[in-house]
Amino acid sequence: MPESVVPHATPSRSSTSEVAVPDDSGISRRSVLRVSGAALVAGVAGITTAAPAEAAAAPGARHLRFALTVDPRTGLRTGSGRIFVIVARAGDLSADAPEPRDNIQAIEPITVPFFGCDIASLTPGRPVILGSDPNVVGYPIPTFSQLPPGTYVVQAFFNTYQTNHRADHSVVQVHWPAGDGGDIWHSPGNVYSTPQTITLDPRRSQTIALKLTQLIPPTDPIPAGGTSQQGNPADSAHVKHLKIRSTLLSHFWGKDVYIGANILLPEGYDRPGNRHVRYPMEMHTGHFPTSNPHLFSEKLDDEYGFSTWWVSAEATRFISVEIRTENPFYDDSYHMNSANLGPYGDAVNHELVPAIDKAFRTIGQPWGRVVTGGSTGGWVSAATMVKYPGLWAGSWSGYPDALNFHGHQVIDVYKDPNAYFVENAWERIPRPAARQTTGDSQWTTEQENHYELAAGNHGRSQGQWDIWAAVFGPQGRDGYPAPIWDKQSGSIDHTVAAYWRKHFDLSAILTSTWATLGPKLTGRMHFYVGSEDTYFLNNGVGLFEQATKTLDSPPAQFQFIYGFGQPHDWYPVSVPDIFTTIADFIARHAPTGTDVTDWRGMQQPPALMQVPGRQILDGGMLMYGA
Repeated sequence: MPESVVPHATPSRSSTSEVAVPDDSGISRRSVLRVSGAALVAGVAGITTAAPAEAAAAPGARHLRFALTVDPRTGLRTGSGRIFVIVARAGDLSADAPEPRDNIQAIEPITVPFFGCDIASLTPGRPVILGSDPNVVGYPIPTFSQLPPGTYVVQAFFNTYQTNHRADHSVVQVHWPAGDGGDIWHSPGNVYSTPQTITLDPRRSQTIALKLTQLIPPTDPIPAGGTSQQGNPADSAHVKHLKIRSTLLSHFWGKDVYIGANILLPEGYDRPGNRHVRYPMEMHTGHFPTSNPHLFSEKLDDEYGFSTWWVSAEATRFISVEIRTENPFYDDSYHMNSANLGPYGDAVNHELVPAIDKAFRTIGQPWGRVVTGGSTGGWVSAATMVKYPGLWAGSWSGYPDALNFHGHQVIDVYKDPNAYFVENAWERIPRPAARQTTGDSQWTTEQENHYELAAGNHGRSQGQWDIWAAVFGPQGRDGYPAPIWDKQSGSIDHTVAAYWRKHFDLSAILTSTWATLGPKLTGRMHFYVGSEDTYFLNNGVGLFEQATKTLDSPPAQFQFIYGFGQPHDWYPVSVPDIFTTIADFIARHAPTGTDVTDWRGMQQPPALMQVPGRQILDGGMLMYGA
C-alpha cells in the first residue's frame, strides 16, 4: 500500500522521537546551491524517493536518476542521513585515491562532482530515487541534468545521522565522527557502494541502480567496553594516549561524549633517576591529530628533524600534548564553549587538562604550561589565553584564523553586505578564499560555501566556514547553527555578526576588558604569520595588532612576526627553536627559587623570538602539520 508523502522537517525543540541509527560506541582543513525547502520522502510501490510529489516529471521529460539501495547485510538500521551520488572520470582517480569518495576532500573545493540530499528515513533493502529536483544539491555541477554526457566512475554514499536531544531542549540530527577526524567520506558507520563505470547521458531517460554494500569499519580496534569516539591509537615508547568521558559535554548532548589527548613524553621520562622530575606542558592545538605530536617518529625519521632533536641531550624536556575533540561539526572544537557545540572549552581546560596532570608528571601549575598552534590552532591558542588567562603562562600562535572579524579572511562581517562579492553599480567581483603567493586565486568564498552546502545543510558539512558559524555564532530557531550569511547568496546577517563580536572577536574582547585581562596577559601572547597567507589570515593578525598596540596600564607587549611574501604554514624559526624559546620563557617566569635544570635544556632561544612588538622577517620556513 503506498505511503503518504512525509516532509523531512527539522525536529522541533519539543520533539521526543528518536531516529534509530547505529550507535558509534560499537563500531583537512577545509574539507557546498542552497536546499530550497526540506527534503521530502515518499514511498510508492516500495520505492523511496527524495523528490517531492509535485516535482513529478512532465510528460515526455527525460531525466537522469539514480536508485540507491542499502544492502540489509551491512547491519544498518532504518534512520536518517544524507545520501550522495559521486561521479568521477577515470583520470580523476589515482593509486592514493582510487574511489570517487576519496577525491572529495583533497584540495577543496576542487573536487569531483557530487550530489547530496537529506533523507528522513532510509530503510535497508528499499530503493531511494535521486534525480534533478530542488532538494538534490550538487557541487561543482549543481544538478544531474547539467552533467556532461560521458563515461564515469559512479559511487553512492550514505552519511548516517543520529538524533540528539540536548540539554537546552534543542533537537538535532548529526553524524558523530569516530576517530576519522570529521572525514564524512571515510567515517565509521557510513555506507557506500562499490564504484561502477557507467555511461551517463542526462539527455536520455536513465535510472541507474547502485547498491550500497560496504559499511566503513572502526579506524582503530575498540577495546572492551570502549568507544570509537576520538579513535583508539596505539601507544609507543614516547607517545601515550588518554581519553576521558566529559561530564559537561555528555550532559549537553544527552549522550556519552569523549575527548582525548596524544601525549609525547620527553626523553628519559621513565628512567628511575628522573622519577622526581615534573615537566612543563605544551598543549599544541589544531586539527584532529592523525599522527604523533609535532610529527614525532620513534624511528627518528620525520621530515623536519624534530624527532632526533627531541631525544638529544641538548633538547629541552617537555610533555607535549595534542587534543582530540572531533565533533559533529568539525575535526576540532576550537576549545570554546559555544551555543552549538556545547562546553568544549571547559571540558578541555577543566576536565581533560587536570586528567593529564594526574596521569603524567606535569608541573601542573599555570606557570608551567603553555598553549601553541597554527591556523585553527593559532586561533585556539590565542583564544585560550583570552578565555582562560589564569590557566596558562603564554601562547605562541601561528597564522591564526581571524583575530578580528573586520578581517574574516577578506570579509568585514560588520560592514560588508555580502560575503561572496564586492559589488559596484555595474558588476560583482568574487571574493577569493585562497590564493597563491603570486596573487593568483585558487578558489572563491562562494565556491567553498557552495561546496559545503552540497556536503551537508544546517552546517553539517564538516567544512571550515560551517565550523566558524557553529563555534562563533548563536543557535538558530531550528536548533542548528545560525548562519552568518545566506549560504546560497552570501548576504550577511549583521545581527548574527554582532553576536560574533560580543563572544568571539578577540580584538573586541581584549580592548573592552583590558583593565581586567591586561595584568594577566601583558607580554604573554606571541604571533607569527606570512604576509601573503594563503587564506588571507594576515589581515586579522594585522588588525589585531593595530587594536592592541595602543593598550596601556599595562602595555600589551605582544609579539608579531611577519614573514615577507610567505604563505600559510610559515614559521619564523624551527619547532625546536620554538620549544627552546618557550622553555626560556617559563624558566624566567617560574616562581623564585624554582630548579629548572632538569628540563630547561642547553640551547638558547633565537634573539628574534625574544623581542616584543613588530618584526618583518625575510626567510623562515614552511612546515606542514608540525
